[in-house]
Amino acid sequence: MAKASITEVFKCTPEELYKIVTDYARYPEFLSEVKKCEVVKVEGNNKLVEYQVAMIKTVNYKLQMHENYVENGITLVNWEFVSGDMFKSLKGQWKIEPEGDHCRATYEVEANFNMFVPGPIANTLVSVSMPNMISSYHKRIKQLYGK
Repeated sequence: MAKASITEVFKCTPEELYKIVTDYARYPEFLSEVKKCEVVKVEGNNKLVEYQVAMIKTVNYKLQMHENYVENGITLVNWEFVSGDMFKSLKGQWKIEPEGDHCRATYEVEANFNMFVPGPIANTLVSVSMPNMISSYHKRIKQLYGK
């Protein structure tokens, strides 16, 4: 199993980052590895989202997203694996909280591949894309909000 986590301060409000994180259909516009992302079912704060992502090869999978406001301005977006062709399990979350005029977000992911992948390689696959992903979110914030 591969795990990775990163915490970053973004120059936007928690609400603004939350809007970007939960606008799944627009992921292909700013996350280069996401080729397709579509909400296929909505039930309250839960959304079934189908992804097509270019990793080593193009993979397709569905995640159940849970969007929750917790308390004190903290918002969680959790996800868990439903089906797909590269993972046995995949889960993670965004934790978004106020930080002065900005917000602090922690992104965590835990993946278990459905084929043998040596631990160091699995961890690299999961963690190496995180800095690029975070950079893409910073650029998206600047693009949408001028911050």
